[in-house]
Amino acid sequence: MRETDEFELNQQFPDGEQEEEPKHPGWQLLREVLKNEEPLFQSTRFLLGYDFSSNIYLIDGEYMTLVDPANDYTAFSDLHRQGVDLSRIRKIAVTHGHRDHVMGAFELLRSYPDVVKSGGFQLIAHEACPQELKDIVRQLGCDILEVRGGETVELSGFPWEVIHTPGHTIDSICFYHPSSRTVITGDTVLPDAMAEADRNAGGDIQHYLYGLKALLKKDIENVLPGHGVPVSTFGRRVIEETYEGVMLKLLGVEKQIRWMEGARALVQKGFLEEAIYCCDKELLLPSGDSEAIKLKGLCLNDLGRFKEALDTFDQLEQRSPDSTKDAYLKVGKGYALMGLGSYIESLNFFDEALAIRADMQEALVYKGMTLYLSGRAEEALEIEPFRKEFMDRFKNQLEGTLKAGQN
Repeated sequence: MRETDEFELNQQFPDGEQEEEPKHPGWQLLREVLKNEEPLFQSTRFLLGYDFSSNIYLIDGEYMTLVDPANDYTAFSDLHRQGVDLSRIRKIAVTHGHRDHVMGAFELLRSYPDVVKSGGFQLIAHEACPQELKDIVRQLGCDILEVRGGETVELSGFPWEVIHTPGHTIDSICFYHPSSRTVITGDTVLPDAMAEADRNAGGDIQHYLYGLKALLKKDIENVLPGHGVPVSTFGRRVIEETYEGVMLKLLGVEKQIRWMEGARALVQKGFLEEAIYCCDKELLLPSGDSEAIKLKGLCLNDLGRFKEALDTFDQLEQRSPDSTKDAYLKVGKGYALMGLGSYIESLNFFDEALAIRADMQEALVYKGMTLYLSGRAEEALEIEPFRKEFMDRFKNQLEGTLKAGQN
């Protein structure tokens, strides 16, 4: 019990008046919420959730589809009073298996027999959703479509791409409608908060990044979240804010930090794509740090994206002429060219780096590697740092082979 619950009413409200709670808006058409006449929004009703019940989306077409039936028993009675024929609900799609998102499916079957008499509904959920949920739905006579991500499902006549977005839970999925640039995100993306990774449901903060990067590759304007008011036009920014929040969580940072500070910390932890994201954000600033371009190029090299890396290093040279004296930039360009198979051109850059720093180990090793790959093995083995690196790797590989043979 909260401390204030023990007080008398007149102690809580000295003036004798208790503030009224804002009236719940009830079911609304999305076109009214988003101020958008997109056909999908004209066909979709929305019910705002509360602490123990998620938002609900009801798509109307030849039949009806519920996306996240939530945990609010009044939701369906309100629809019934409005004259909605609940037996027309033929599909229920769930973004994940948490109770506040799915319990309404059982309420629908328990309280409205016509739904069962009409053949029940098809439940669409990720294959990793709770087994208990699948078992009960099957026992009640309904079908289940298990998805993994990458499928296109038809909901009331509208095509939706399923995107697997683990992180909050292992079974979290989003539904993306390309033509309206709209995504239903469940708890993966929320407008005013970031859902925690629920380890009891397979959640993992590092997996969170995977799903958010998948969303950022899509053309998204509108976000229909599992909690909070739908977002129109600025949906992509809401996804970016969640992505940035996960990065801070991974770094153990509670407040905002400079983009370059974040990029360097992420590189140290091995999150190269996230470091590139931070570098790009740094470069959007009027005072963008040229070091961001170099770090981005090095990360692209490590990811094997050599053409992008080369273009990035060229951009740095155009922006900062003094960078042509940077040995690490020379090595970066040489490494990218080596990755692209341009060995002769690659050697030129390693030689230029060594002209700046004759003892630079990276340049010596990569030069030897380039010579070896181009068929000049004897010359490569004359370079001591490469020969040592080569022999160490050969020794480790041989020991691994012998050990595997003994097993």
